[in-house]
Amino acid sequence: MNFRSIYEHGFARVAACTTCCRLADPAANAEAIVAMLAALHQRSVALAVFPELALSGYAIDDLLFQGVVQEGVERAIDRLIGASEVLMPLILVGAPLRHAGRLYNCALAIHRGRLLGVVPKVHLPNYREFYERRHFASGDMMQGQEIAIGPHRAPFGPDLLFAAEDLEGLVVHPEICEDLWVPIPASSKAALAGATVLANLSASNITIGKADTRRLLCQSQSARCLAAYLYCAAGRGESTTDLAWDGQTTIVENGVIVAESPRFPESGQYTIADIDLDLLIQERLRQGTFDDNRRANAVTEKAFRRVSFRVAPPAGDTGFERVVERFPFVPSNRERLAQDCYEAYNIQVTALEQRLAATGIAKVVIGVSGGLDSTHALIVAAKAMDRLDKPRSNILAYTMPGFATSDATKANALALMSALGVTAGELDIRPAARQMLADLNHPFARGESLFDVTFENVQAGLRTDYLFRLANMNGAMVIGTGDLSELALGWCTYGVGDQMSHYAVNSGVPKTLIQHLIRWCITSRQFAPAVLSTLSAILATEISPELVPAGAEGMAQRTEAVIGPYELQDFNLFYVLRHGFRPAKIAFLALAAWGDVMKGEWPQDFPKDRRHAYDLQEIRHWLDVFIRRFFGMSQFKRSALPNGPKVVAGGSLSPRGDWRAPSDGNAQAWLDDLAENLPMASPSANETL
Repeated sequence: MNFRSIYEHGFARVAACTTCCRLADPAANAEAIVAMLAALHQRSVALAVFPELALSGYAIDDLLFQGVVQEGVERAIDRLIGASEVLMPLILVGAPLRHAGRLYNCALAIHRGRLLGVVPKVHLPNYREFYERRHFASGDMMQGQEIAIGPHRAPFGPDLLFAAEDLEGLVVHPEICEDLWVPIPASSKAALAGATVLANLSASNITIGKADTRRLLCQSQSARCLAAYLYCAAGRGESTTDLAWDGQTTIVENGVIVAESPRFPESGQYTIADIDLDLLIQERLRQGTFDDNRRANAVTEKAFRRVSFRVAPPAGDTGFERVVERFPFVPSNRERLAQDCYEAYNIQVTALEQRLAATGIAKVVIGVSGGLDSTHALIVAAKAMDRLDKPRSNILAYTMPGFATSDATKANALALMSALGVTAGELDIRPAARQMLADLNHPFARGESLFDVTFENVQAGLRTDYLFRLANMNGAMVIGTGDLSELALGWCTYGVGDQMSHYAVNSGVPKTLIQHLIRWCITSRQFAPAVLSTLSAILATEISPELVPAGAEGMAQRTEAVIGPYELQDFNLFYVLRHGFRPAKIAFLALAAWGDVMKGEWPQDFPKDRRHAYDLQEIRHWLDVFIRRFFGMSQFKRSALPNGPKVVAGGSLSPRGDWRAPSDGNAQAWLDDLAENLPMASPSANETL
């Protein structure tokens, strides 16, 4: 495969277009469309959608009945068909057409010198400012027909889909304006029949607030149909006798707006986006109710006629017309991030409240290291106690220094516990750890500097063992602090270790989100000033398990040097867990997101000194690590997870929820895909997209 090609990774480039219309002048309108198509061809667009009645103009009233206009439309169609021979895009364009003694408001599909089909509008508005029934017949009950336009013959009816032979998943269905505004749009049945890209050719005059309504309709239809939805409205040049026009173009994918144009343009314009066909296919595979609905409504492949065409996309690098968030669990939009943090924090708090109320347990036990995870779990527990009207002294919090605990993290832990007013304790695990290592005849007990996995897990296990016994003594519940990212990478000690607890409040929260949750607690002033200042100090501390003493140069143990940067591994986790993407595609997306530190938006208040870029070699290396750890060695830890709430839409790893996998699986298929489609990067491959 060509790693740089969007079409190799399951994307299709689409465009929603509006031209500057000339009323009742089909020849001029055709030339404007051809000129725009030439630009879209140069940008390797696979599908271009133009407005309703774009060839004639929408607001021309009874001029639609004039033979001069009708014949001009037919000549304009012939011009478009001829021009399309050397153009890449499948063209959807609106025109009034004579058929079987009536006039129809139609969408024409044209590609590579062929008229592929004509879809008539079914629902004709005849209320308020609209009176389309004066001019047009409905396309209802016109299935299975054929139309002749000059020398061109093509299928005619509302039962047409246009399917690419050489681009898996690109199945296009056009509908016209009002056909979206009814309770059961035509595109709903088309989606059930296999259409993945739904296109709305609209005129739609503008009034105050109407743009938001259109946007909501498109998003809703896209989300329900698990499809992309392209919308384009008429713009400049339409008659303003009684109405006005804004030329809105919007592209939505699975309910998310991926591109949108400015409104009220001075001239024609187009909006381009690379839509993810793989994502839509995966969503439909996972959401079984989609096909159940198809069966319930008796929608079969026979309900629609499929007309094939070949995109023949270029094989090389055509750029990438899509914004890819660096942090898929952490939106860069300020308002959305604040909303996500509010919801995530309250999901955790209310989940812990419910567990405590249901069990009748009044106290919790928690180990506090001074790191991000235990800090966040502690402030969740504190808020839960507040909401249950129980004293924070019911939180029995312990710092448990080991052989590598730093003064800074210990001081942060003690300061946080004091500021929150919990029952704080310090339990030094080193004497017990020395005894256990001696009992094991471990070389460390003989004075050797051997800091192996046994040395680390003796400490991790003792901490958990003490917490459970403290819970026994106090009739309390052990609160787990480990997060979703650690579970994905197996970065936790199984059984008697941080993998286990009575309730794991952080198990649904990725590492990259936790720092923003803490930052949100600071900015929204969830606690007293003394607590907030300590939280700020903890945010500035580098992530470390602090199980191995610093080396001769004073360098502390660094988690991300072993398992990879959490920001990259969370990126990998999202696309594996939420969408099931192949490794090469994940690497392609990662390069688009992380290849240039100056490209794209960063989340609110993200420290500038922590803004990194990664080249393709680094991305590939850490993706290899992720695959080996996630698929090859960590599932047995996830198969025995304690309870904890799902928090992010990206998914959870609970064996009772989003992720169910065999504990004795292996990573070979994913490693093979990575090796085949993304060999070890050469120096020239380090360029960013």
